[in-house]
Amino acid sequence: MNELLQLDQELFLYLNNLGSETWDWFWVFITHKLSSIPLYAFLLYLLYKNYGLKPTIFTVVLVAGLITCTDQLANVFKDYFMRPRPCKEAFIAEGRMLLDYCGSYGYFSAHAASSMALAFYLGNILKRWYKYALAGLIFWAAVVGYSRIYVGKHYPGDVLTGMLIGALLGFLFYKLQQWLVAKYAS
Repeated sequence: MNELLQLDQELFLYLNNLGSETWDWFWVFITHKLSSIPLYAFLLYLLYKNYGLKPTIFTVVLVAGLITCTDQLANVFKDYFMRPRPCKEAFIAEGRMLLDYCGSYGYFSAHAASSMALAFYLGNILKRWYKYALAGLIFWAAVVGYSRIYVGKHYPGDVLTGMLIGALLGFLFYKLQQWLVAKYAS
């Protein structure tokens, strides 16, 4: 287990140090939870345009449930595993920490989980009208996940775990949404 943690730390330092001061502002912006609001507004527009009002309402209500689910599950994991974030560790002196607030524990990344959950959920819904919606949203989620490493908040293992859990939850919520829309919104 110590070897896995050491590998995660080494990979963190490598990925965290890929950046430069020129790009710091960009990654701090990407990691901020409000930076994706224009994307969310655009996705809401696409849903309404292609789906109509009632299915869009079902979809948005499930988005709220999905985000709540990923966030609360991340909190349970953080409290159970109590894995310190990289920004709490002494070795961070070799890396970059760009945000003042660090937080206590970091296993797994709620940002990575929520963004990947939304990518799988909305990407699967929108791919019927937009061929590359799923791939584009997965790319966006991966960028958000990497931003958590770049700013010093999470290990790569935290991000990867969050992305996998998010993908699973996003796909399950997609299946639920499809059933609800077929049964109640058609």
